[in-house]
Amino acid sequence: MICGLPINPLTSYDEVDALLFAAEKYEMPGPVSLVRVLLMTPPLLDQPLRLYAAATRCGWEEEAKRASAQSLALNIYAPEHQPTLRKLRTGAVLDLINLHRDRREGIRTRLNEQPFVTGSTVASCPRCRWKIDHHAWRELKYKVMMEMDARPLGDTVVDVGLTEWPEAIACWDAKCPNTECTCVLYDKVETLRLIRDCIDSLPKTT
Repeated sequence: MICGLPINPLTSYDEVDALLFAAEKYEMPGPVSLVRVLLMTPPLLDQPLRLYAAATRCGWEEEAKRASAQSLALNIYAPEHQPTLRKLRTGAVLDLINLHRDRREGIRTRLNEQPFVTGSTVASCPRCRWKIDHHAWRELKYKVMMEMDARPLGDTVVDVGLTEWPEAIACWDAKCPNTECTCVLYDKVETLRLIRDCIDSLPKTT
């Protein structure tokens, strides 16, 4: 910046961390502001946890929110992410964990409320009043929640899971056990729409 020579693009967060450390040590806000701009360019954008670490360290709220939203595609509890999480300040890591947890718990709460099947595990067929068991729906709900825990973004639930998972297929195929009725128990199209709406309504950033 001082000599006017071209600035090479940053290609790794190791370079970012070293530059930020030096700039903070010598109280040089110019290089810090330049790093802030370069962080929002490839190939640095595809590492949301490292971006979140740098942004929360420097107090860059907009970048931190963007990184937290991108982190929803990750299982932050996986071993490969632990070294990065350990570098975060306590408040920052708690905010990120809370975002991921709130999305999982949010979908859990909504799936246990109307208009979804709630209450007793034993119910009656809406057409013939024959006794039915909602085990297929319970297993699908559990699968959805486990997937949201591993990938809170929810795209794998609505784009693939609810049509291809064995639990989903079993749920949509479930019928009244009364051979004179065989009423389909769950409306696939409406249930998919409702679950998608639930996921869309969940918090998206810290």
